[in-house]
Amino acid sequence: MRILFLFILLSCTILLGYAQYLQHVENLLPCPLCVAQRVAYWAIGLIASLAFLHNPKVIGRRIYGFLMGAFALTGAIIAAKHAWLIRYPESFQCGISPEEAFLNSLPIAEWWPGMFEANGDCANVDWKFLSLTIPDWSLIAFITLGAITIYSVLAKK
Repeated sequence: MRILFLFILLSCTILLGYAQYLQHVENLLPCPLCVAQRVAYWAIGLIASLAFLHNPKVIGRRIYGFLMGAFALTGAIIAAKHAWLIRYPESFQCGISPEEAFLNSLPIAEWWPGMFEANGDCANVDWKFLSLTIPDWSLIAFITLGAITIYSVLAKK
C-alpha cells in the first residue's frame, strides 16, 4: 500500500510542478479557483507523504485515505465550478473579488506568492489540450485521486 501513497504524492508533485511551469514559463496567471485547487493538491500530497512515511495498518490507512478523499472531493468541486464558469462566464464574477483578497491575505500566499497568489481571471481560457481546459483536466485528476483514495480505504491489504 505504500506504493499507492507514493504514487499519489508523485502525482500531486507533478501536477503542482506543471502549474508552476504554466505560470512562470507560459505566463498564465492563476485565478482564485486555481489557487484553491493548488491548496487541495498540496493537502493531498502532504497527507500522502505522511502516509507513505508512516506505513499505517488498516485503520491508519483508512484515516489517511479519508482525509485525502475529502480534499480530492473538495478539489473536484472547485474544479467543476471553475470548468462551469469557463463555459458560462456571465453567471459568476471572478477576478478581483473577495475570494482573491482572502486568498492573497493568507500567510501561505505571502510565504510562497509564486504558488499561492491569485492574480488571474477565472474565465480566461489561454490553454487547452484535446479540447479540455486546465480545470477540466484538474477535475479528471481529482476524480482519479479520489478513486485511488477510495481504494486505499476499502482495500483489505
